[in-house]
Amino acid sequence: MTLLILLLILGFVLLVKGADWLVSGASSLAKQFNISELAIGLTIVAFGTSAPEMVVNIIASSKGYHDVVLGNVIGSNIFNLLFILGISGLVYPIIVQSKTVWKEIPISLLAVLLVYVLANDTLFDNSAINTITRLDGTVLLLFFAGFLFYVFKNMKTEPSEEEETVLLSKPVMAFKIIIGLSGLIFGGKLVVDNAVEIARLSGVSERIIGLTIISIGTSLPELATSVIAAYRKRSDLAIGNVIGSNIFNLFLIMGSSAVVSPIVFSTSFNADLLLLAGATAFLFIAMFTGKSKKLDRWEAAVLLVFFVAFLAYTIYR
Repeated sequence: MTLLILLLILGFVLLVKGADWLVSGASSLAKQFNISELAIGLTIVAFGTSAPEMVVNIIASSKGYHDVVLGNVIGSNIFNLLFILGISGLVYPIIVQSKTVWKEIPISLLAVLLVYVLANDTLFDNSAINTITRLDGTVLLLFFAGFLFYVFKNMKTEPSEEEETVLLSKPVMAFKIIIGLSGLIFGGKLVVDNAVEIARLSGVSERIIGLTIISIGTSLPELATSVIAAYRKRSDLAIGNVIGSNIFNLFLIMGSSAVVSPIVFSTSFNADLLLLAGATAFLFIAMFTGKSKKLDRWEAAVLLVFFVAFLAYTIYR
């Protein structure tokens, strides 16, 4: 048990340091190539922090663990939106660009609704069983390609009132991004593996471990990255990481998992998908309350309250 706890602590250290270096390197990359930090957050940072979900889901899908595939993606997205944005918004109120309000947040809502429609065959197609087929997975991947095209068409830097970025040399910048991503991936794996083992030794059921520790654990890179980005007043990286990760998870990771092996969908996940859609809609509405286009601290606190309620309901269920 002592060794497990030490490895768990090492995992957290790698997560925090990896996030710090990734934010620093990504900010410098955006500055050097005149790319907006939001575009970097929506692509490079989001892809890097979604790597744990990708690894877990591809393995789970190939082995036919459908509930793990669904629970990991949906649970991670709920954790990203409610807990990570909630914590980040408490650390530093997040200023949101206008096009994020009108485009990126609605795209993330579209992703949730599309998965809901594709998964519920008995409701929409009168089929005998609910399955996210390989064709459905291909549709999700095509939407992901369209999202990437949109991001790269809108990479120009927008004016920002946030702190000035420290410009790094290209070798140092590349080193920080690569080592930062590696720290996030390996740190996340250490945390998940050892947290699961500690939970088992403590007598916690594997069902609860799968519904909570795995989905939350694979989102720890997003948590570390967004909180550090918020602390350093890099709002675009903080929200771009969360929104980008959610879009990556639903379009790319769910799509890839379905292409590897069709996913049998349990209707018990519908409530979680509707919660995710509702939370995304709340984030959109929050942009027009209080200070416009800003996630205020009280709104961040509301997100955290919703997360606690979701966690309590999940464990009870």
